[in-house]
Amino acid sequence: QIAFMTLTLFPIRLFFAAFMMLLAWPFAFIASMGSDEQELEKPLSWWRKIVDILLKAIMRMMWLAGGFHWINVKGRRALPAEAAILTVAPHSSYFDAIPVTMTFASIVMKAESKDIPVWGTLIKYIRPVFVSRSDQDSRRKTVEEIKRRAQSDGKWPQIMIFPEGTCTNRSCLITFKPGAFIPGVPVQPVVLRYPNKLDTITWTWQGPGAFEILWLTLCQFHNSVEIEFLPVYIPSEEERKNPVLYANNVRLVMAEALGVPVTDYTFEDCQLALAEGQLRLPSDTCLLEFAKLVRSLGLKPETLEDDLDKYAASAMKMKKEKVDLKEFSAYLEFPVSQTLESMFALFDENEDGVIDIREFIIALSVVCKPSKTLETIQLAFQLYQSDGGTVTEEDLACILKTAMGVSQIDVTHLFRAVDEEEKGKITYDDFYTFAVLHPHFAEEYLYADQMGAESSLETPSLSAANGICTDFSPDSSGDRRKPLQKKLN
Repeated sequence: QIAFMTLTLFPIRLFFAAFMMLLAWPFAFIASMGSDEQELEKPLSWWRKIVDILLKAIMRMMWLAGGFHWINVKGRRALPAEAAILTVAPHSSYFDAIPVTMTFASIVMKAESKDIPVWGTLIKYIRPVFVSRSDQDSRRKTVEEIKRRAQSDGKWPQIMIFPEGTCTNRSCLITFKPGAFIPGVPVQPVVLRYPNKLDTITWTWQGPGAFEILWLTLCQFHNSVEIEFLPVYIPSEEERKNPVLYANNVRLVMAEALGVPVTDYTFEDCQLALAEGQLRLPSDTCLLEFAKLVRSLGLKPETLEDDLDKYAASAMKMKKEKVDLKEFSAYLEFPVSQTLESMFALFDENEDGVIDIREFIIALSVVCKPSKTLETIQLAFQLYQSDGGTVTEEDLACILKTAMGVSQIDVTHLFRAVDEEEKGKITYDDFYTFAVLHPHFAEEYLYADQMGAESSLETPSLSAANGICTDFSPDSSGDRRKPLQKKLN
């Protein structure tokens, strides 16, 4: 079927869809010329209403060309005065633009998108909220703009937001980002379904690329999509004050409507779990829990590298001394809280109220640089090495155990392979030379030793279909109430 459709229907559909987009461009260009902010807040003039109708018709023909012969819409879309924000989930594909072109609601987009030929003009027409990557203060400005529009009593068009912040495979709803819920205004949840026999729609950060998805979808004779507008969600006073609570409660409503579970893991967690470093994280690693706690403290892993150097320098001066909770709080310059206590508990291996701060540094390095295994190990060697710049087998076991977030690990074979001269100690240069010659040392010397045995190093299958790896997604929302797993038991 794919071969036949590729030679027949695919090129026709692709040409017709591209033609529809080009046809929409002059209407969008003329309608958006000279529009200032004050004019955009006014009701649409008669000619803009006509342009709106024409553009919606053209966009509908474009989707028709893609095999979306009919779009099943359930529920009633709320008026802007009833719900200024539409929260859409699950986000799984660029075909999720269908409800955007049906409603012409504003969306949050990268500022660079407006410079894309043709498509950029269509984006500017719907008056999006632009986010600039080059502006360090962009996130705050974006939230303020969303809040300003949401509280305009319907003067601005509705804002359509995908609160997951990334594409997933629709098997669950990941943690919602709080941006859509910070204004504290009513939102209307919107759920998407693609009830097709074969899934050619899903386009995520892992799996088939954008063109392959387009090709396979256009080779389907018919593609189904369902858009359901759920009742408007009016937040309580507590939810208005707590955007995270508001986001979680809306997510539960949407998950129930979809019949899927929720998971407290985020896109960043899955990037960490499936990072392409030389050490793959096992399915029961506690580093995912650690990463969540890091974010809960208000720390951003992507901007922590400078702080990581500061923490490491401080740890080296402590010379293997262990710290209690109060000292850990002072070390991080954070007040004692439930989150800090939970983080401390992950490293309290003997439950004696003290931890080795070096283990915290290693775990933080993995979270900040998940794909840079050797950089983390180099830092760990600096923390553990003796005056001669060497570490023992016991030290290496602690380093790798912490870097993988597991309770037990056997490094004997690996250590002996690196320690060719049988000195009983190795330097980082020894380890680096070995790692360069054996880039798959983890599979050969760590994971291989554990195969067939019940161990905390049981590695997940990394060839899962697009998006969230099921090994890292709980089967039900009840799993979120499980107690924290300690690194060491």
